[in-house]
Amino acid sequence: MEEMKDSKKYGLMFLFIFIAAFIIMATLLFPFWNLIREDVYEEVEIMGKWSTWYGTMCSVDTSDNIPKTIDNCDKEIGDIVTIKYGKDLAYAEIVNP
Repeated sequence: MEEMKDSKKYGLMFLFIFIAAFIIMATLLFPFWNLIREDVYEEVEIMGKWSTWYGTMCSVDTSDNIPKTIDNCDKEIGDIVTIKYGKDLAYAEIVNP
């Protein structure tokens, strides 16, 4: 077999180093665990309710000061419910305590 030319060797070595550096930098700059949110459970009061073409929605205020929207909400304004939401996210779901 014919030996690989120097330019091909350097090209493959550069490609390998580039890919390795990209993987390392991507892990350091944006760790995958940032995609996994901590679940928060909180007891809140339904503050608003409205209907849309795809269902009824409610809104609640939470301790993190980010208003949450709840899809398919069958509760009334003033009802106290337990919700579950991802930390720092703007949507929630009603859960049974």
